[in-house]
Amino acid sequence: MIDQAARFRALHQGPVLVLPNAWDAASAAVIEAAGAHAIATTSAGVSWANGTPDGSGLDRDRMIDAVARIVAAVKVPVTADVEGGYGDVAATVRAVIRAGAVGVNLEDSPGPDGAPLLPAKDQAQRIAAARAAAEAEGVDLFVNARTDVYLAGVPGDRVAEVEERARVYADAGADGLFVPGLVDLDVIARLAGGPLPLNVMVGPGAPAVPELAAAGVARVSLGSAIAQAAYATAALAAAEALGEGTYETLAGGLDYGTLNNALR
Repeated sequence: MIDQAARFRALHQGPVLVLPNAWDAASAAVIEAAGAHAIATTSAGVSWANGTPDGSGLDRDRMIDAVARIVAAVKVPVTADVEGGYGDVAATVRAVIRAGAVGVNLEDSPGPDGAPLLPAKDQAQRIAAARAAAEAEGVDLFVNARTDVYLAGVPGDRVAEVEERARVYADAGADGLFVPGLVDLDVIARLAGGPLPLNVMVGPGAPAVPELAAAGVARVSLGSAIAQAAYATAALAAAEALGEGTYETLAGGLDYGTLNNALR
């Protein structure tokens, strides 16, 4: 695991690390087979696969079970989306490490009493707890601090808010800054200047990976987009079979043997 942690950390030194997000062992295996150098989990995909909504509908045990299955299915490093840490951040980090993951995403939303975000100092305490737990386990865990300033549509000067949170989170021990919802290349280039390597979330309509790399982005995540596309195929194929009685939606699916062999 120490080697995997070092390998994952080194991937943030360039070129840009592209992380297609998995939600189960099979999705992780095919993502690895496509050439991914590391696997990230998606809390949304894991939640949906477990019959719960995203946004802390998942619990620690089911998340850890998914992470362990994904780690066992691939040879590349795995980083786990642990949402807000499921209450006891240190316990969650210990469990993630023992499941074999070498990174976590730790988000600062939602806040208390209906607020969109936690106060920065409270999120800093979560980050510090994650760092301390990882050090106690002897693993150089990559802590990716996610801020939902853009995703939650926080009013005011969002760039300044993200910059301030980045400083606070870096001081608390974060290794990276994740800003989902941000696709403006000028703002991305500004935030990529530090103090933390920048991770952005992409999907249809977002700048292409080469553009993001040129703007200084260290890491690109697809979030729940692949899981959403997979479930869209299931919905469309079912509707076609139940309606027209045809099956054209299923054309281009992965060969049975290819998928089966990816899990051997």
